[in-house]
Amino acid sequence: MKANRRTDTKPELALRHALHRLGYRYRKDYRLDLDSGRRVRPDIVFTARKVAVFVDGCFWHACPEHGSKPRANEWYWGPKLIKNVERDRVNDAALILAGWAVVRLWEHVPLDEAVTTVVTALIATGLVGPPGPAGPADTPGATRPKRQPGPDQPPVDDSHS
Repeated sequence: MKANRRTDTKPELALRHALHRLGYRYRKDYRLDLDSGRRVRPDIVFTARKVAVFVDGCFWHACPEHGSKPRANEWYWGPKLIKNVERDRVNDAALILAGWAVVRLWEHVPLDEAVTTVVTALIATGLVGPPGPAGPADTPGATRPKRQPGPDQPPVDDSHS
């Protein structure tokens, strides 16, 4: 089981790249130490907006649509997969109790649908809307602050503007 990835799975990488292209910044595989004493490690974390995103594998988290039940060593895998699902539910409840929004996505969800789900959760937090590609100072009607000279620099000549 050493070859099974905990982070940087293909669906997780695709989602992270898509969110980054849209201008969103996040932490990956960031451990959250909740007040309840529980430690949770979401795949993608938006700390300022308090949104935790999990990209669950169909096998490891017993997807009702694609999850398969192993035939070999069923005595081991059956309880293990059930414990994974139970842990997911406990972690979700702890995060929600701590004021976090939880987004759980299956690995088979199409990328555009996954991105829309995450962006909707981010916008629902009520903080600043989606980032623009050029930043807030480059939006129409916005002005950049004038550069102030430092103590050992000559004054700025803005007469040409």
